[in-house]
Amino acid sequence: MRWTLRGATTSYVVEVPSHGRWASLVAWGPHAVADGPSTVAPVGTEHFLPRADVEPLEYAVRGVRYTSPAELVVSGPDGSDELRPVFTEATGSTAAAREAASTSPGAAVLASVNAPTPTPVGAGGGDSLELTFVDSLRSLRLVLHYRMPADQDVVERWVSVFNDGSEQLTLHHHDSAGFVIPTLSGALIRHLWGEWNGEFQQGEVVLRRGRFSVDSRQGITGHSYSPFLSVADIEDPAGTTWGVQLAWSGSWQLSADVDTTGQTRIQAGRAPSSLGLALAPGSSWVSPVAVGACSSEGPDGLARAFHAYQRSFARGLPQKVVYNSWFATEFDVRADQQLELARRAVRAGVETFVVDDGWFVGRSDDTAGLGDWEVDPAAFPDGLGSFITDLKELGLGFGLWVEPESVSPGSALAAKHPEWILRTEGREPLLIRNQLLLDLSRNDVAEWIWETLDRLLSSYEISYLKWDANRARLDAGDQRRDLDGDVVTNLYKILDRLRADHPQVFVEGCAGGGARVDLGMAARVDTLWPSDNTAPLDRLKIQRGFLTGYSPHLMSSWVTDAEGTHDGRERSLDFRFHAAMAGGLGIGANLSKWTDRQLTVAAGHVTKYREIRQVVAEGDVYWLSEGPVAGVQYVGADRSVVFLWNTGDSNVRGTLPTRPRRIPLAQLDPAKNYRVGDETYPGSYLLQVGVLPDGTTDSHCLVVETLD
Repeated sequence: MRWTLRGATTSYVVEVPSHGRWASLVAWGPHAVADGPSTVAPVGTEHFLPRADVEPLEYAVRGVRYTSPAELVVSGPDGSDELRPVFTEATGSTAAAREAASTSPGAAVLASVNAPTPTPVGAGGGDSLELTFVDSLRSLRLVLHYRMPADQDVVERWVSVFNDGSEQLTLHHHDSAGFVIPTLSGALIRHLWGEWNGEFQQGEVVLRRGRFSVDSRQGITGHSYSPFLSVADIEDPAGTTWGVQLAWSGSWQLSADVDTTGQTRIQAGRAPSSLGLALAPGSSWVSPVAVGACSSEGPDGLARAFHAYQRSFARGLPQKVVYNSWFATEFDVRADQQLELARRAVRAGVETFVVDDGWFVGRSDDTAGLGDWEVDPAAFPDGLGSFITDLKELGLGFGLWVEPESVSPGSALAAKHPEWILRTEGREPLLIRNQLLLDLSRNDVAEWIWETLDRLLSSYEISYLKWDANRARLDAGDQRRDLDGDVVTNLYKILDRLRADHPQVFVEGCAGGGARVDLGMAARVDTLWPSDNTAPLDRLKIQRGFLTGYSPHLMSSWVTDAEGTHDGRERSLDFRFHAAMAGGLGIGANLSKWTDRQLTVAAGHVTKYREIRQVVAEGDVYWLSEGPVAGVQYVGADRSVVFLWNTGDSNVRGTLPTRPRRIPLAQLDPAKNYRVGDETYPGSYLLQVGVLPDGTTDSHCLVVETLD
């Protein structure tokens, strides 16, 4: 039996052979591939190996596959780790799935068993499919879930595992999916790596045969790698490109394996624990969602496919221009000094004023206070409510920083509830950044965090919440429980409840910079902080990498006074604004030191940003150039926004003869005319010749408007 899930321009085709021992990929790519023979089926005869080890299996189980990578390894009390599940039924919204559901011999038996609620990430609609396999010896039931959201080019995949028997089982390896990529010669793998203050660096690996893996074992997505891999055939690096991301904010792993035939397989899932996951009789386990995408327009087209998908679960809250006072005052928060900063922020055009760390009792530095979320009367002698009223009179909304998952050792909370601190029995908990972690796997801790946030948001008129997380989760505790799963599940429940009960609050996700950027968070917050590094040239590279996998509406970016960590060459205030305007614009500089002229320049940029921000948030992203002049174009329905940055990597002083460098634009109608500034050009000219930076500054923001 064969099923086809159709997206906007691509299809995903799956079949179960007549023997019913596995599901195989038939084709994945532009719609045309769905109508022909399999693009991934092997030919020839296998030697020394079971057939399953060379087939393009959708989800490989140890016991069906032995030597090639497997997504699921389960053991029972007898010590065996082999399963041989057999197909019993298919259900879903595709026509073939509906027909199969009515004829499947196992349908009547399985109809009486309650399955967990499927957990796709994005919006509803589209084609869906569920394939059920049963191992009668082990009494294990495996369901492969698929969904291709309407008008998207992504496929969501996840699995449910049911223990229908009377004995406990252990899941040793439990990926969400295995994605077969139809490469012929091996894989060009693109990934995102980094470190604190240098996240989202772009990397490439040429893998003709063998395995490449990235992961995080930190209990958080991490600075080192992003849960994102893209694959193109080595012989066609700019051609059709596939990508996989994982919607999980705990420990994870992604790997790409190129077999001896040159075909690539990506495995995505949670990182296994040392003792495995216990699956008690009558219980079930559901994996996170893995999301695959495909584009015939190369890696940039793949990015646009992921951007469109992520925009599908955006709430549409207006993205206000924020000012954050951290770099101006750090922990020295006083109402009078914050209000003076707010007055200057208004002159710069800011819409929301955010008080960062240091507003609560005991928080004079980073060694104390976390967990005691009460407004410091020394910082706000007339109360926080009075301060917010003063901001409203200036025309500003109010935002607040919190780090609810952490606790300071000397806090009142730590003294009252030492049992809430995550630790390994008999050992001192690990202190990082002078703070400990609450054990969010506990429901009482989760409820306390929710009540704390709900109290703050209900007591004060807060329109913006910055949720920070400044350390990894490294204390192991009792590994017989699913610590990682319980922590992330409770985190998601709190964030989901925030959206439901306080829908007017715009939530920013932050984790010591970009250490918790993933699809799981992207579906639950309104913007994400890519890095603590806000210096212009460093930030431009970070933002370029971020946009490889994540939408510009999620990219929070500030204008600050920071010098570069890696590239400290100075750039103009225009450059800094244009870099930040390429995402969600904020200002984090010490405005008390800015001149009147700087505030006037800022106000001009903010005014322009407010006119273009919808195009930046919702437009299709096209990278125009890199190198001496970096350029990006955001294409909307009737206009485009173009940013050009002179990175200083060429003869910018003009001391040697040179020629003007024009930047061709993208996605215009060659038969129409366009206004660029005060000039009018044919679309054909802008596509073929392009725009010429005027040389008066080191960056430009151009609006390209359709005239016809």
